Amino acid sequence: MGCSDSLFNSVIVRPPTQELVKCVSTNPLRHTVAFPLAIKQHEEYVKILKEEGIEVYIISGLEGFPDAVFIQDTAIVSSVKRSALICRFGEFSRRGEELSVAEFLRSLGFTLYYVSPPATIEGGDVLITDVGVLYVGLSSRTNSYGIKFLKEFFSSYEVITVPIDKVFHLLSAVNYLGRRRLAVVPELIDTSSFEGFKLIRIPFDEAYAVNMLYLGCDKVLIPDGHPKTYDRLRKEGLKPIVVNVSEFWKCDGGVTCLSLPLYNI
Repeated sequence: MGCSDSLFNSVIVRPPTQELVKCVSTNPLRHTVAFPLAIKQHEEYVKILKEEGIEVYIISGLEGFPDAVFIQDTAIVSSVKRSALICRFGEFSRRGEELSVAEFLRSLGFTLYYVSPPATIEGGDVLITDVGVLYVGLSSRTNSYGIKFLKEFFSSYEVITVPIDKVFHLLSAVNYLGRRRLAVVPELIDTSSFEGFKLIRIPFDEAYAVNMLYLGCDKVLIPDGHPKTYDRLRKEGLKPIVVNVSEFWKCDGGVTCLSLPLYNI
């Protein structure tokens, strides 16, 4: 079950609802979201996670919240501390998505800590590593007050703030691949904060692929249709696994956004 360098052994997911077409997105193809295909893609995503030995908790889709499938943004969870920081969204239309997640975590026995106004923080702005360092994006979705909550929650970790203005979330520009490796699109983020890490540069014309999910044992889940990224990861000794998430791409969501990891920290 899992690998020694896995960042998590369990995740929470929830399927999309038919309201997905109303998602918050800058993608001009947003209104072409095909709900039946989105369901199939989400099921395949879950299947892959299970095949890789990850425990998957599936909670009900959330009516009234088109973006609720992007469950990563609702919380930051520590399975070691059995506690969770429940986020307060910077995107106003998404406030409320976190409540059902909080109740589910409570049912699993987690202690909950809530981010309160005027603080905002979203899980997509938090980059977890296994070397005692966390990165957090200072963005349109996460403010300095929210970062203070994160630092208090992870008081034993070094929390480094990375200002971002070219993407919504930090994880749309950089992701951790275990063993001090970072996949990064340098055109989207200042990489000077990542000293001590090996940077694997993702081509700018395949920037969407940097939103990838490390599964441990050198395996990494990436979106379909990015051959240069696939080849680059293989050359670095990684084992990319491809999943089609085209309908979630239309909603400015990616591979990491679709699950809430219970981190081994």
